[in-house]
Amino acid sequence: MGREFASVGVVGLGTMGAGIVEVFARNGIAVLAVEINEAALQRGRDNLRGSVDRAVRKGKLSEADRDALLERVTFAVGLPSLHAADLVIEAVPEQLELKQRLFADLDGVCKADAILATNTSSLSVTEISVATGRPDRVIGMHFFNPAPVMKLVEVVRTVVTADDVVTDIEGLCARLGKVDVTIGDRAGFIANALLFGYLNQAVSLLEARYASREDIDAAMKLGCGLPMGPLALLDLIGLDTAYEILDTMYRRGGRDRRHAPVPLIKQMVTAGLLGRKSGRGFYAYEKPGSPVVVDGAAATATESEARTIAKVGVVGSGTMATGIIEVFARAGLEVVAVTRGAEQSGRTGEALKTSLDEAVVRGTLDEAARDAALGRVTWSATIEHLADVDLVVEAVVEDLSVKKALFAALDETCKPGVVLATTTSSLPVIELAVATRRPADVVGLHFFNPAPAVGLVEVVRTIRTSDATIATATAVARAVAKHPVVCADRSGFVVNALLFPYLNDAVKMVEASYSTADDIDAAMKLGCGYPMGPFELLDVVGLDVALAMQRKLYLELREPGFAPAPLLEQLVTAGYLGRRVGRGFRDHPER
Repeated sequence: MGREFASVGVVGLGTMGAGIVEVFARNGIAVLAVEINEAALQRGRDNLRGSVDRAVRKGKLSEADRDALLERVTFAVGLPSLHAADLVIEAVPEQLELKQRLFADLDGVCKADAILATNTSSLSVTEISVATGRPDRVIGMHFFNPAPVMKLVEVVRTVVTADDVVTDIEGLCARLGKVDVTIGDRAGFIANALLFGYLNQAVSLLEARYASREDIDAAMKLGCGLPMGPLALLDLIGLDTAYEILDTMYRRGGRDRRHAPVPLIKQMVTAGLLGRKSGRGFYAYEKPGSPVVVDGAAATATESEARTIAKVGVVGSGTMATGIIEVFARAGLEVVAVTRGAEQSGRTGEALKTSLDEAVVRGTLDEAARDAALGRVTWSATIEHLADVDLVVEAVVEDLSVKKALFAALDETCKPGVVLATTTSSLPVIELAVATRRPADVVGLHFFNPAPAVGLVEVVRTIRTSDATIATATAVARAVAKHPVVCADRSGFVVNALLFPYLNDAVKMVEASYSTADDIDAAMKLGCGYPMGPFELLDVVGLDVALAMQRKLYLELREPGFAPAPLLEQLVTAGYLGRRVGRGFRDHPER
């Protein structure tokens, strides 16, 4: 059992500090809310009152409970009022010197057995603790914004933090209804160390004009199920805050270039484009602090250039090919499905019918629409039957030589002006384009699995792809109810280029014995709102698939931070490939 905290002090009443005050007061704990002067104290009162009033309007809190909550909070100016507190948590700006001065002052004010906690998200808890004469009583207690809603608290112990202090804080988190993960003092802890490398890389894609801001954000929301795109999330966090966190992580975390802030971030901070709080960041907002975006989407290729697509060819017989056939057939397009023989056509046809039958059972498709979709598909074992189609999508094995041979054969078979598309997720599209005499007509159309369910298609443009081909590909994607994002021909495109380095970083954390797979998964789900933790996702995707993608990214970019984690390579060598074989980072006996 942890210590009972009768009184808690919170220093700094901005959005985060006021949220922490609310968390304690909601759970029946008296809170002393402290600021530097009366003006700041009034802003803190307003922050707290605004939050609890919103909760009442939303039906999350009764008026009586709100009033009781507010009665538990005492507001005060100056640190001397904290002399009797059992625990003091600081939530002042993320500046090491400021926090060190504050902790030195708290050391002189607070009683000897009081615990001093910092809510820092990136600074060294150890460096903060040594400003006091009681470093063993100092701990990190990192809440996530908004603190009353987010379940995660990262409990950060230094090498000298007393065991009883850790136990007491873990018990307190449970009393507050929070899930704690206890970790060592390392730059970025868990969530920020994984999150900000990914956010920084997303900015680098934008800076290089690899893809538009809208397409980068849409790709990660639709392709990975994330609650927000990375650029919109940076606007919410604040670009100045993001810059400070990245800079601190870079300096404290071994100077990994993936954490070196992209120059565009510094330029935007210098220009005062800080995100929502300033009214403009990567997007423009209705007013400072508003979530309402007012600027329009970036221009894309005009659909007036798009060619008419009435008949589509799909080459392949696997899960992805079957899903793509279903997508086109359900959208009303005639489909010629080419496999390697009658037996393959039969199996693929049965898989298609099963999928459509399941849609009928779920109520997303009626029987007449199912029968109509099946009637639009013609099965073939030869690509000669693709002579009169308007678009060909290949979904054969992910082998460059196989795909190049197929594209060369399609070049001989298909009529002029046909768009030739590849669903590759990792191979260079330009290699397939130059296998034909019509590279301007070759494009990537990267569907995600399962194709009928996932609303994203990456439209991959090579340096030879024509504007008309891009316009046609994006128009087709919209016609089949998919959201197209246009990107350049680079390893991983958008989604995989951002996703797999993040997964690789998570493996490196476990490899370094910094945290466990369970705690890292909990941190990313509860702290960042991700639908799956990185290790859950790795077991679903397949560790061999992740390793192959990470190797491709590393070979193309030659960035040391992209080198595959040795632990990932070792698990693949041992045959621990994930859910499909029954064992990956976790055991899956139900397979």
